[in-house]
Amino acid sequence: MARHAVRRFMTVAPVVVTGGVSLSEARRLMREHQIRHLPVVAAGQPVGVVSQRDVYLLETLRGLDPATARVEEAMSPEPYCVAPDAPLHEVSREMARRRIGSAVVVDRGEVVGLFTTVDALEALATLSRGRTSSVRRLAGTRA
Repeated sequence: MARHAVRRFMTVAPVVVTGGVSLSEARRLMREHQIRHLPVVAAGQPVGVVSQRDVYLLETLRGLDPATARVEEAMSPEPYCVAPDAPLHEVSREMARRRIGSAVVVDRGEVVGLFTTVDALEALATLSRGRTSSVRRLAGTRA
């Protein structure tokens, strides 16, 4: 199989948040943009990822107010970051090994994309059909 890069299938320009955003706001962004993962940045650099599951789990805790609780309390620190030209098969294999739902795509220290399990499944479907065109999505669509 030819070498395919993550950039071909990633979600371009994903919605990002800072750690100081409330869980309520993170949930609203996810719902509004129909996404399940938000890269968390500090000074433009990726510092974590918060998933829909993370937000829902914290919201179930007794005494926690989603309006005052912050993303930094729910995020997974040290996100799995890859370059846009990272081989699709290596990124997919590593996501499966780590049992994670996304890889943050970073170019020169800036978040430029997000590659999720949905993107991986779309890549599998596209490549198994032998199509050569890419399926690139802009932020604000499923992720």
